[in-house]
Amino acid sequence: MSNSLLSDLAGALVSGRVQMVDLTNTLSPDFPVIVLPPEFGQCAPFRMEKVSRYDENGPAWYWNNISMNEHTGTHFDAPAHWVTGKDVPSNTVDAIPAREFMAPAVVIDISAESAVDPDFVVTREFLTKWEVEFGRIPPRHWIALRTDWYKRVGTADYVNMQEDGAHSPGPDASAVEFMVHERDCIGLAVETVGTDAGQAMHFNPPLPAHSILHGNGRFGLQCLTNLDKLPTFGAMIIACPLKIEGGSGSPLRVVAMIEGKNV
Repeated sequence: MSNSLLSDLAGALVSGRVQMVDLTNTLSPDFPVIVLPPEFGQCAPFRMEKVSRYDENGPAWYWNNISMNEHTGTHFDAPAHWVTGKDVPSNTVDAIPAREFMAPAVVIDISAESAVDPDFVVTREFLTKWEVEFGRIPPRHWIALRTDWYKRVGTADYVNMQEDGAHSPGPDASAVEFMVHERDCIGLAVETVGTDAGQAMHFNPPLPAHSILHGNGRFGLQCLTNLDKLPTFGAMIIACPLKIEGGSGSPLRVVAMIEGKNV
């Protein structure tokens, strides 16, 4: 990118012609995490312990110790997160080239379907019909599924755990294969707690988003907010995970650049 292009971008940001939309949920001890069957290890929630706050432990400074799982809150999934991606080159957050952390997005609105059916499944047929109405999904884009699920944060309906497990929308294998192999997506971005549907353990094959995405070196973004504030085409997502040595993922601040009025 030339200096002129960067200067134009800087000017657009200063003038407000380009706006920033925060796609990140606030990370707190109350934010829910994905729950696995009890025989498996569990994702640790966010924890914060005060070290000092202008007191006897530090009269002029405030800071905290924090701990969490790599996949807590709004977070990034690297290919190494899944067994299918264990041998993919540059498969951990510290090894992924920095250029991959900024990419355009296409937003697919399934909020109406998800409101009627929390187990709504996105299929290849659904995506091809969507393209007839809205246009072809370009290559090397984040494919973002807008469900308005972020509006459930703070309620039990966010994870939506029932006796038979979680219930939330997501793609089947045909949809993920289409995203990866026919539309060359950079990854899948969702507002739900995982890129897979809540009941995807029972799909054939099980958990197709994780398996297919990461096995092909693609990424995941989970627990996003505000996808309803992005246009169908034209947003640019910036998602930079922490540079954790050998990390399978990371909590992060995700923002999107869009053209237009204040958000």
